[in-house]
Amino acid sequence: MPAAPMHEVIAFLDQLLEPERFDDYGPNGVQVPGGSEVSTVVTGVSAHVALIEAAAEAHADLLLVHHGLFWRGMPMQITPSLHRRLKPLFAHDIALAAYHLPLDGHPEHGNNALLAEGLGCTSTESFGLHHGTAIGVAGTFAGDGISADDLVDRVTRLTQREPLVLREGPERIRRIGIVSGAGADYIADAAAAGYDAFLTGEPAERVAAIAREERVHFIAAGHHATETLGIRRLGDLLARELQIVHRFVDISNPI
Repeated sequence: MPAAPMHEVIAFLDQLLEPERFDDYGPNGVQVPGGSEVSTVVTGVSAHVALIEAAAEAHADLLLVHHGLFWRGMPMQITPSLHRRLKPLFAHDIALAAYHLPLDGHPEHGNNALLAEGLGCTSTESFGLHHGTAIGVAGTFAGDGISADDLVDRVTRLTQREPLVLREGPERIRRIGIVSGAGADYIADAAAAGYDAFLTGEPAERVAAIAREERVHFIAAGHHATETLGIRRLGDLLARELQIVHRFVDISNPI
């Protein structure tokens, strides 16, 4: 089976995603070392036990995720939960690498760019600054835009789940702000920019009033569901560029 050196795989990802540009909540890149070569990479959204065990069953050399194992504010010791996640990685010599905000913000292969593409936006620009660096996109629909019903249908098909929708905006939607995951508070930026709708993953209680008062449609389609596209794309890129096997594993998550 064809294999690529591990350092080449990580170098490819680092060059593509430029993690050094982001002030993130946890480390990007390799979080758990493994073997020196990669024949099979498994991708998934979050490094939970079920995904790690699936990677082991697939004989993965590398598990590539959006949400890694380590975050600011975590306990300073290995908790029972972290131990359960690390144990199969060590037992099967699987490396784990994570890319969080760099994967949200990539203008071509990122979660938000792919959401905009999947919704049928004809053009995009950067949107949603996190400590000075854009992590979201603003998308434009052609002509006089699309209806709210059409937008909700497109989001439902793309994310394969029924979104939470606050229909507070105009009849036609021409521009939409998109920040996947827990990006609800960027609705204020979308309103300030004059966008007609805003799409994210998780809702927050406070956004209901903002949507109503600023006349912006708010759509929350699930943190997990809005962040499957980017990590899957990364695996496909690795398979194409480095001639290795890629398997995407979607561990269902209703949040």
